[in-house]
Amino acid sequence: MSKSVFIVTNSAWSGYNFRLSLANHLKKNGFKVSFVVPFDEKYSTLLEEKFEVFHINFDAKGINPLVDLKTFFSLLALYKKEKPACVLNFTIKPNIYSSLACKILGICCVSNITGLGTVFIKQSFVTSIVKFLYKISLNANKVVFFQNLDDKDLFVNLGLISKGKCDLLPGSGVDINKFAPRQESKSDEKFKFLCVARLIKDKGIVELVEAGKILRKKRDDFKILLLGEKNVKNNTAISDEELNLWLKNDFLDYLGMSDDVSKVVASAECVVLASYKEGMSKSLLEAASMAKPLIATNVSGCKEIVDDGVNGFLCEPKSSIDLAEKMEKILNLDKSILEKMGKNGREKMILSFDENIVLEKYTKAIMD
Repeated sequence: MSKSVFIVTNSAWSGYNFRLSLANHLKKNGFKVSFVVPFDEKYSTLLEEKFEVFHINFDAKGINPLVDLKTFFSLLALYKKEKPACVLNFTIKPNIYSSLACKILGICCVSNITGLGTVFIKQSFVTSIVKFLYKISLNANKVVFFQNLDDKDLFVNLGLISKGKCDLLPGSGVDINKFAPRQESKSDEKFKFLCVARLIKDKGIVELVEAGKILRKKRDDFKILLLGEKNVKNNTAISDEELNLWLKNDFLDYLGMSDDVSKVVASAECVVLASYKEGMSKSLLEAASMAKPLIATNVSGCKEIVDDGVNGFLCEPKSSIDLAEKMEKILNLDKSILEKMGKNGREKMILSFDENIVLEKYTKAIMD
């Protein structure tokens, strides 16, 4: 009988978009893989991919303790009934409540700190609660994967986890075959900066639009394209009113969401992410793999991907002025230099960020 592995995350959407490669890899290696996720637009898609899917309601951004307590007991009941051999947790609430359930039942679990999120960026009473919950849950894990060294050091220094249980991953890695360089036909002659991110302030969307305004006063040979989910349940979400006001600027377009991000990336000349903090930016990894020059903030989860002046430029976080300067710097580069930057990024992804590195680490963690 094959070993049963549960992949637990706070949305079916993230399970499908970020964990499907892991699920397929484990299945090919003889594991019975199931997803534990809430209902959303990708729930049925996971079923279509021939995975067993269990419904658990994770209120990703909510802070109602009664709702979270119900989630915890639902996980406890599910694990007691199904008896998985190992549970793989992703995102804050699964990392905490699923780990606690595994601790009580003596089930092997592995968690992944994919980023600190808004709760760590903006210190509050909730931050203190989350730290406490991490402290009592994470040490129940066989191993806890971090996506950058700064996050790992922070958790160790805060006493949230022992150093011996930590390991580093290159983010979720990137499928270098799926995200390979290719050229899409250009609809106009303007240089396209693309930002692939949820429309929340912590992703630096405000600074990007302000940088566009600064740059537009000097030149009109560029466009800024926003690709990502809006109306996100997040206290830094960009409102429809604010977005509509921005879209009155002739340099800005909102593309909505896409099931084929690589096609949109292929049509852009440069990918920009002005985020305040990342675990390891998936959008930057994918863009670099497609040989696109990058502009990103000099923060954890971005600076590991961008070698300043080699495959793109780093800018200061929360500075629209510095971001505008880096965007203008890119605009002024010869095409041959941009192509060289893209090639450098592609080589870096192949060497250090191939998703097979991640997949093998997970297999080893489960098997050992």
